[in-house]
Amino acid sequence: MPRSRHSAFDEPPPRSGGRNRHGRGIRSSVTGPHLPPLRTRIDTFDVIVASTAEYLRSVLPTELTEVGFEVAASPVGPTPPTGVERWRVDRAANRIILYRLPIQRLSRLHRNDEVHKRMMIEGCVFRAVAELLGKDPWDLAPGDFGHF
Repeated sequence: MPRSRHSAFDEPPPRSGGRNRHGRGIRSSVTGPHLPPLRTRIDTFDVIVASTAEYLRSVLPTELTEVGFEVAASPVGPTPPTGVERWRVDRAANRIILYRLPIQRLSRLHRNDEVHKRMMIEGCVFRAVAELLGKDPWDLAPGDFGHF
């Protein structure tokens, strides 16, 4: 008498909600358990904006104590005739909104590396603060550039 190829013991385990391929368990992070998680472009942008804002607050404590810095993906609404905004200054609410996608994607860098990308983001923060205060961006930290 021929035997059936399948038995009760050969049935696969029930599927769970996570990925469990070939019985190996749920996948771990890309970097593994002993390395820090990967930093994304969004995280890097937020860190650069925050560090530049803290630097400017340390240089201009009286003018920037109540200023709020925010990061948004892109401007909402119709595009003005001057082009896509990189930031918006709201003097009534005393805040600056920096738009990540226009700054990162529409900037023309002569060298596309991490240093120049950081300098572009920092320059946008400086120009937005200068617009809020009604000053020239080079006047925000007057003694820091005298060695050139």
